[in-house]
Amino acid sequence: MDFKVNSVHFSADEKLVSYIHEKVKKLEKIYDNIISSEIYLRIDKNDSKENKIAEVKILLPGNELFAKKQCKSFEEAADSAVSALKKQVEKHKNKHS
Repeated sequence: MDFKVNSVHFSADEKLVSYIHEKVKKLEKIYDNIISSEIYLRIDKNDSKENKIAEVKILLPGNELFAKKQCKSFEEAADSAVSALKKQVEKHKNKHS
């Protein structure tokens, strides 16, 4: 699976990138036909503490799944987005098997 992280208006450190990579990689255990994943990390300009946004898009043969979550930290947002994608991947797998 191709893996790409885009951090918007800041640079994500290697620790954060590898943390997210490990989380997204676990989706392959559910469905091994994942072509690529793209992750966008951005900071919302509002004043709330929950201003970290993680958007995760994965490409499957003939389909694209997407989840966007906003939390206090990028790790928490990535966890939530990957959890949401896990459900979508399982649903996709059941539909196409």
